[in-house]
Amino acid sequence: MVFAPDTETALRSVVNLINTAANGDEHLATMAQLDDFLTAESFTGSRVRNSAEVASVRELRATLTTVWTATEDQAVITVNELLRNAKALPQLVKHDSWDWHVHATPAHAPLAERMATEAAMALIDVIRSKEMDRMLLCAAEDCDAVVLDLSRNRSKRYCDTGNCANRAHVAAYRARQRN
Repeated sequence: MVFAPDTETALRSVVNLINTAANGDEHLATMAQLDDFLTAESFTGSRVRNSAEVASVRELRATLTTVWTATEDQAVITVNELLRNAKALPQLVKHDSWDWHVHATPAHAPLAERMATEAAMALIDVIRSKEMDRMLLCAAEDCDAVVLDLSRNRSKRYCDTGNCANRAHVAAYRARQRN
């Protein structure tokens, strides 16, 4: 394990959020799509369930996308801004199937604010641990999805949005067979 379990979960949620717009596909266009995303990511807390909420989550996605490929100094500025905007106040909480973990916004805070704070708290661990090199872009030439490499040997190169790794391995195999 590279990070605490709640940090890894939050980082995977960031990856999944960013990748809702990978390769020119929009997977957060409707309230139903946002509902599906939040259910899959086990997000809890209050919801207003309107188009402004969808738009705010998509705006957060754009911000997190820039952090993914930012320099450390640029990432720190954005992370601090996310926390400042949310008036984050870290506290230990226990709910649902989760043991003690950190929340930095109340459950009634706006959805995008809670999501931003969770992402920022996870990114703090990445930055402090000097592990930003684990935040990658998919190695497939025709894919712009992001990748979180939590492997021990830092070998993950392809996203989980499609079959990028499989296509690359098949292409390499065919190239070897031709030679």
